[in-house]
Amino acid sequence: MVQTSSPQADIKAELQKPKPDAAVVAEIFDGLAIGDAVMAARTLSGGRVQGALWKAAASQPPLATGDLVPSDYAAMKQVVFHGKNSLPAFSEFRKICCRPDQEQAGEVLWGYNDTTIEALIGPGYYVVHDTTGNQLGGTAFDYRKLPKDRVPNWPPIRPNTYRLSRFVYNGTVDYMRRVARDVFIGTATRNDKELGSYFILVREID
Repeated sequence: MVQTSSPQADIKAELQKPKPDAAVVAEIFDGLAIGDAVMAARTLSGGRVQGALWKAAASQPPLATGDLVPSDYAAMKQVVFHGKNSLPAFSEFRKICCRPDQEQAGEVLWGYNDTTIEALIGPGYYVVHDTTGNQLGGTAFDYRKLPKDRVPNWPPIRPNTYRLSRFVYNGTVDYMRRVARDVFIGTATRNDKELGSYFILVREID
């Protein structure tokens, strides 16, 4: 693989090809430390670039919820996913997840969105669950479902019909694909239709 000036440039160059190779993108991301991976992901702006990555990632094996946070990870211990969406503004965010406690057994995650405009649009709580057999992805962040509990330092759980949340999160399901070991990409849907909005996540996990 010919190296250019930076990993970010290499990823962008691959995604500009008519048929980007998901394995090339994965190799670059897997060679980066977490901070550098976040930096690289957050240079991938806009729907054209992220859409190309979404399509390329279709060649990867389908994800399961346990691929996002391992099944043996401690209950109620948060995992941070650093995000970059394809919107023109307020595009950087974090998805923060945890595995439920033992009383809430099941292959699901609970979580919310940490954004700079949380006061306006709400925390955007969701439940992550398997969507086996769905052509878009094997797991999804489902905003139609709310967690039964939260980590103590998380914001209060509010329904996604609350105030401006209804225009952002309400009725939305985000399907996920793997890009690299700790990098994922999602597509937002509502009423089973893709919205043409994507986001990249970089996992920071102990």
